[in-house]
Amino acid sequence: MAGFLLGANARSAGYRLVGFDNIGSTNSEALAAAAAGDPGGIWFAALQQTAGRGRRGRPWASPHGNLAASLLIVPDAETAATATLGFVAGVALSRALGSILPGRLVRMGIDGADGTVNGHNARIALKWPNDVLADGAKLAGILLEAQKLSDGRHAIGVGFGVNVVRSPKDVPYPATSLAELGIDRSAFDVFEALSEAWVEVFGLWRDGRGVADVLAHWRSAAAGIGAPVAVSHDGRVVRGIFETIDDDGRLVVRAEDGLRIAITAGDVHFGATASARS
Repeated sequence: MAGFLLGANARSAGYRLVGFDNIGSTNSEALAAAAAGDPGGIWFAALQQTAGRGRRGRPWASPHGNLAASLLIVPDAETAATATLGFVAGVALSRALGSILPGRLVRMGIDGADGTVNGHNARIALKWPNDVLADGAKLAGILLEAQKLSDGRHAIGVGFGVNVVRSPKDVPYPATSLAELGIDRSAFDVFEALSEAWVEVFGLWRDGRGVADVLAHWRSAAAGIGAPVAVSHDGRVVRGIFETIDDDGRLVVRAEDGLRIAITAGDVHFGATASARS
């Protein structure tokens, strides 16, 4: 579709692009391409997604004008390392959005969850495991899906959803969009910035050998480190202080009894919300 463009560095790196006005799911399109033999390095981007998926199979539809984009990659990396591509995606998306939002510093977010830059509160922050916040509200999300290939490698669909023109209103968490933040930029602008940022951060990852470097960048933009946190998963709630993300990408919580608990998956709530929710 005319309108979507790769950044100059993405084009030079050999990435390809297919654009749509609307589509069921960009991740489904990416994985279908893998099944048909595509070697990877191709983006699928759309202005509207009608049958998208979020974490744990939750539906993720988006109105026309928001960005849905998925990148198909087939990395030469161990299976365990491919799971850390979510952190590559988070850092890349936060950098892309940070380049679009004005650089001024703002108040603490409504959830006490803003990240920091040089010791000051920042507009864009990463929320473990796969969200990007603006002023403490969800602006974007990421979903990784894998498909094993006949040669034993895994094709990965790295999906991005960004609220450009409108945010969802029927969700149990604060959400926002670029338009609601007063930012007059299009999904085309966001995608081009994302395609450029991906090249840079994926280069740091180096087929899994640079995971530590990527995680260091992720921590530097993380929301809520040092703050009260509650993580719910499979009916269990873990409460304490969000200490860090460990070298395997797990969220580490220091409980009231001093025990350090490493969590691999869950829904995260910060600050006062962490204390109020069960």
